[in-house]
Amino acid sequence: MIVAEQKPVEEIRRIIAPYERVLLLGCGTCVTVCGAGGEREVSFLNSVLRVAQAKGSNEIHSFWEYTVKRQCDFEFLDLLADKVNEVDAILSLGCGIGVQVVAERFPDIPVLPGVNTSFMGMAKEWGVWDERCAACGDCRLAETAGICPITRCTKGILNGPCAGTKNGKCEANKDMNCAWVLIYKRLERLQQLEKMRRYYPPRNFRVIPRPRRIVMKADVEPGEDNG
Repeated sequence: MIVAEQKPVEEIRRIIAPYERVLLLGCGTCVTVCGAGGEREVSFLNSVLRVAQAKGSNEIHSFWEYTVKRQCDFEFLDLLADKVNEVDAILSLGCGIGVQVVAERFPDIPVLPGVNTSFMGMAKEWGVWDERCAACGDCRLAETAGICPITRCTKGILNGPCAGTKNGKCEANKDMNCAWVLIYKRLERLQQLEKMRRYYPPRNFRVIPRPRRIVMKADVEPGEDNG
């Protein structure tokens, strides 16, 4: 899932400063789970902004609250059609994708980001999230026993381990398990250690990938390219 964290209140106040009527828009999926932009966070931010305004600042804002099920889907954004006519700007507490989709759906109103999108990860424990995917566009999990060396190795090594691992731990972070030790043990368990002998060339990060779009097969007409 996408993990994000809410921007500092002072930064949010600076972003919304030019606008009098602001819609605080939450998202009911990823940012709700990670506690950054769900209905509860929208309500809390509303209270914080109102308190800050009441403490003698020169800001005069009116705030509305609303949370949609998903900001990355036009179907749910259609519910906002009447509300956006009543505000001067939308402060989105959705991820970076949500902000862009809301802006595309409502091109005549400023859409502002209220959170910083961090990474794609999993819940390690309550309130703790581990990065597990960098969306690099070149997934090699089949060769690394389902353990990503890009995100789980501090150095992002594709052919590991390095010489710094000791007792299964990373030399750069003593509390972090060495990803390549984990990969080796998992491949050994799966009887696929031959995959450790393959060489994988480094990625060329100077090549800017073109924007990617995935099309469901059922939506592709015969002869069409899914781009």
